[in-house]
Amino acid sequence: MSNVLVFAEHINKAFSKNALVAVGAGREIAGKSGGECYVAVLGSGIEGLANEIAEHGAKTVFAVEHAALENYTADAHAQAIANLAEEKGCDIVVSAASSIGKDVMPRVAIRLGAAMASDITGYNDDGTIERPTYAGNAVATVSLETAKKVITVRATAFEPAAKDGTAAVEKTDAKIDEGALKMKFVAFNETKSDRPPLTEASVVVSGGRGLKSGENFTEVLEPLVDAMGAAMGASRAAVDAGFVPNDLQIGQTGKVVAPELYIAVGISGAIQHLAGMKDSKVIVAINKDEEAPIFQVSDYGLVADLFKAVPEMKEAVEKLK
Repeated sequence: MSNVLVFAEHINKAFSKNALVAVGAGREIAGKSGGECYVAVLGSGIEGLANEIAEHGAKTVFAVEHAALENYTADAHAQAIANLAEEKGCDIVVSAASSIGKDVMPRVAIRLGAAMASDITGYNDDGTIERPTYAGNAVATVSLETAKKVITVRATAFEPAAKDGTAAVEKTDAKIDEGALKMKFVAFNETKSDRPPLTEASVVVSGGRGLKSGENFTEVLEPLVDAMGAAMGASRAAVDAGFVPNDLQIGQTGKVVAPELYIAVGISGAIQHLAGMKDSKVIVAINKDEEAPIFQVSDYGLVADLFKAVPEMKEAVEKLK
């Protein structure tokens, strides 16, 4: 029997889909491990947040308070999570494989002396773990042999926890020593957009090197993105070329998405990119090269000049509206 502690991350005192996915995965893992699922919310003045996530079901939500947790810093959060896991007898620590999860969980694993599995897509009844490898072309089944385990879960592989219960909320003070306070929070420069978050959008329109310039992303692709109420993404080639910032990158070294509809514009379909979007429900590809690998995974393919096809699509979408 293994109890599970879920780290529910929040930004600006608000939970994203990542936090709910982590709770959903934690509940599933706890059920298969024969233990209880607990949730940790870290911060300062976060009782309201703890009550909010308690509606998504767990044994107990721990509202972990400390002035050093007001803003995210890896050292303070890692020590608070590890100490809480030890104190509450939780052998498995879970978080989403988000940028914060990828940053803090290896530190938690070191503090607990735990083996770690990153970006998992499944947890089996026998305690083995499934995770993609070779850019998603194979799935490895792995076993963590240490007494304690640390896991990050792929947000597209698990369902967010539903509002189906009310957990008890317990306030507790974080145990953080001076060594973990040397890392100081300076500023958080958030990129704000009226578009939906890339990892949560139901429709994603992505551009690649075929767009040829950043100006074409703005003048050709963005009107279609906005007409569809979609999020905008990009291939690594487009990011490396400086067309768009790297927070739009989708792929093995970028973000992983699985929207209802994914439209790839001027993207050849390199393995690196496919690893980040091939689980999309419907994939549409527009490319002038009929031999482009993207057509092998797409549900619908259009061999055409994107500079003509994309404006026509935008006009058609507006007419349908």
